Amino acid sequence: MMFLDESGDHSLDKIDPQFPVFVLAGCLLDKEYHDDVVESLLQRYKQDLFGHHGIVLHTADITRNKRGFEMMKDGEFRSRFYAETNSLVAGLDFTVLACAIHKQRFADQYGRFAFDPYVLSLECLIERFVFFLQEREEVGQIVAESRNPTFDKGLDLAFQLLLTKGTRYVRPSRLAERLTGLTFRLKKENIAGLQIADLVATPIARAVLGKPVREDYGIVESKFRRRGGNYLGAGLVVIPK
Repeated sequence: MMFLDESGDHSLDKIDPQFPVFVLAGCLLDKEYHDDVVESLLQRYKQDLFGHHGIVLHTADITRNKRGFEMMKDGEFRSRFYAETNSLVAGLDFTVLACAIHKQRFADQYGRFAFDPYVLSLECLIERFVFFLQEREEVGQIVAESRNPTFDKGLDLAFQLLLTKGTRYVRPSRLAERLTGLTFRLKKENIAGLQIADLVATPIARAVLGKPVREDYGIVESKFRRRGGNYLGAGLVVIPK
């Protein structure tokens, strides 16, 4: 299964000069391992930190100290939170795929012919997910967080178009052979894989922007899909090059 989440806004109409990047991250997890192990470990982690496991990990809420993360205002708790979160993510067995788009450079290079960053990123991740599945002779499903009916419908249409026309490097028949579909799940469903993808996306965005890297990015970097020991192009695609 590939769980998707993003960091940044995929719009090219208004680009925030302080955060001019969009990252779509995919966490690849074996379904049985996700359902039996990751869900259990995440619940235990939340119980230890918050006293319950109903809270949903969401980077925007964590950094803004809201929606259950008010305790992050306390320095001692914040340090414990990041230490235990990094330990949790580091100990999980998953592979990371990501596409990062420098939006202003992308818009300047392609102008009105520029693809929607989300759709372009999705194509990049799907190609590499199919390569990953082929290497293991497996099939896989894509799981995205449901935003709203309009967004979900647009993303599903983009996915169906890829299945019909293929991608730049993968024929439609290969996509159909390896992918079992795209499903949407609500944030309130508290899906472990979507929360792990959320935690992965922002460190990648910070690194691509050239900001000081933290321990969390070192963990993410170790989990990128690689070819010949190199993850650029295989696990992380940066556009424009």
